[in-house]
Amino acid sequence: MHALIEFIAGIVAALAMAALSQFGVELRDQRADEPEVRRVKDDCPPQPTGTILISAAARKC
Repeated sequence: MHALIEFIAGIVAALAMAALSQFGVELRDQRADEPEVRRVKDDCPPQPTGTILISAAARKC
């Protein structure tokens, strides 16, 4: 009996959400779905970039 009441309540909630979505009303909080990530400190200090020069030896035949 308890499961039947929960099932009917779920159907009523789904119908209410479908009806309200026609008017642009969202019952769920969209911000709760996306995790908030903030970096407060740079984990790795900037490293100097190096330049590598590769040259081929001159061939004399």
